[in-house]
Amino acid sequence: MELPDAIYNWLINFHQDRSHATKYSGLIFTIARINASIAQGSGIGPTAYDVGASDLHPIDQANVIVKFADDTYLISASENRDTMHAELQNIDAWATRNNLRLNKSKPREMVVLPTAKGVR
Repeated sequence: MELPDAIYNWLINFHQDRSHATKYSGLIFTIARINASIAQGSGIGPTAYDVGASDLHPIDQANVIVKFADDTYLISASENRDTMHAELQNIDAWATRNNLRLNKSKPREMVVLPTAKGVR
């Protein structure tokens, strides 16, 4: 992406040396360094994810990848279910290349079946 140097340098500065501490019941827990992911809750977080994920595309042209904020959705018709394993491997490899970790306990599958005309 072509960016003016000032904006590029600001973005680098924004993403470098980030840390997080949790405060609960007046106690502040150990500060943890953040060396991957998108800064959630920041104004630039969703845009940073969109730009960062702009090179993530499905392998099969019939499938669709929808990106919103820091979530990614893979949409596929039932006749393409044989492409799912390769698509998920592609997403995992993309995340690894981009120093992101997927939350593998979060994925869900939703199956939508067509209904017979006139049946409710």
